[in-house]
Amino acid sequence: MAASEPYRAANGLVKKVEKPDTRKAIRMTQAEASEWLEKGENCSLATIDRDGYPHVVAMAYAVYNGDVVMTSFAKAQKVKNLQRNAHAAIMVESGKAYHTLKGVMVRGRAEIIKDTEKVLEALSLVSRRMAQASGSRAQQRGDDVNDQITQQARGLAAKRVVIRIHPEKWASWDHSKLPPGKY
Repeated sequence: MAASEPYRAANGLVKKVEKPDTRKAIRMTQAEASEWLEKGENCSLATIDRDGYPHVVAMAYAVYNGDVVMTSFAKAQKVKNLQRNAHAAIMVESGKAYHTLKGVMVRGRAEIIKDTEKVLEALSLVSRRMAQASGSRAQQRGDDVNDQITQQARGLAAKRVVIRIHPEKWASWDHSKLPPGKY
């Protein structure tokens, strides 16, 4: 739907000019946004530090039952931030030129899960998704790779936690949906 923007004409009358709503034009459908999250590479995880500033880090992630899951060492700054304030956001994006920008931002509340078996499950989900996203041979070998990763991770899992973000708000953009020259 187009937005109306008033302006004063030469004769003094106020007229409305219809302008296309660019935000709606570039918004992905829920299916497109979900697919983008499944295929994306690393995400940027944003938390709020003790002074109220954003703290942004790159993270490997997976989507599980509609939530975004990842693991971290329990003593990491991002975990400390989420223990103080559970509000978090992730962004998965790509593109360099304006017309190629594409991304999804998910905002929600993070849950910190301190359970070794849940950490191992999350590590498995993340490693499987990363293998699929990269199209590596690891995807073809599947269980063998996950078994190796699980064996390596088991020793570290006790020191790690799962960060599970329950989405509350989504935003998405795909500038390739704009007509050429329309920015």
